[in-house]
Amino acid sequence: MAEGTYLYAVAREPLSTPAGVAGAPVRTIEHGGLVAYVSSVPLDTFGEEPLRRSLEDLDWLAETARAHHRVVDTIAAATTTAPVRLVTVYAGDEQVQDLLTRRGTAFHRVLSHVAGRNEWGVKVYTALSDPGQEPAPEAAGTRSSGRAAEGAGHLAGTPDTGSPAHPAPSGAASGRHGRDDGTYGRPGRAYLERRRASLRGREQLRKQALRRADHIHRTLSALAADGCRHRPQDPRLSGRHDWMLLNGAYLVDEARATEFAELAGTLGGDGVEIRLTGPWAPYSFTVMETT
Repeated sequence: MAEGTYLYAVAREPLSTPAGVAGAPVRTIEHGGLVAYVSSVPLDTFGEEPLRRSLEDLDWLAETARAHHRVVDTIAAATTTAPVRLVTVYAGDEQVQDLLTRRGTAFHRVLSHVAGRNEWGVKVYTALSDPGQEPAPEAAGTRSSGRAAEGAGHLAGTPDTGSPAHPAPSGAASGRHGRDDGTYGRPGRAYLERRRASLRGREQLRKQALRRADHIHRTLSALAADGCRHRPQDPRLSGRHDWMLLNGAYLVDEARATEFAELAGTLGGDGVEIRLTGPWAPYSFTVMETT
């Protein structure tokens, strides 16, 4: 069976680790003061084409990710580590050896940057739904109830087919309904005005929320050694349906971890929730082209 070489991380010390992906033992490849942690994996699962299919299997992906992170976390708990992206596979050990030769200087620079530091995640939520989303149209039943209150004679909750969402052109109501007293135009205009006001209000909320997120990120980045912003998570992954204002990652000196956590805690409130996670291996700050 053809095998490839799965790369987990690069460090400067050889250490023992738990089993890796697919239960494969983890071994090391050393060159130029660097240690690559790898496993041999079957290419009928981890080859380019089979891997595309495997990545669509969420159960397989979750199991592989757990094994990958278990190895990386074990290494990172004992020594400075540069984690590699999930499912990075080479044709063989020779390619990994060549990687350490070609990118050795860059790996050493990255390891120096993250030494004595951990990654902390900060997710910021607001209880409001994303104001950038299109608001739902006003229910027809709501309009009917409003017109009943004005004496229109319709039952509450009955669709009001005589009150269009948009006003008819001038004279159209008179030609169609035999009346030109504006009864059918006024509710349509009022609805459009309310809709415009709602959109303006939502846009203001959106801008305020984004300014708040920018302030939080700048404040945390000033204390951290490094910081970056990731795209907000899909609600299906986060398990939350409120608006994620910020999905940030921060590289923090180990000695300042408590200070960082306390600062993050002060930035919430007024409808904003701060969720702090970590410490993690510095995934967000060791991303390199590993080709």
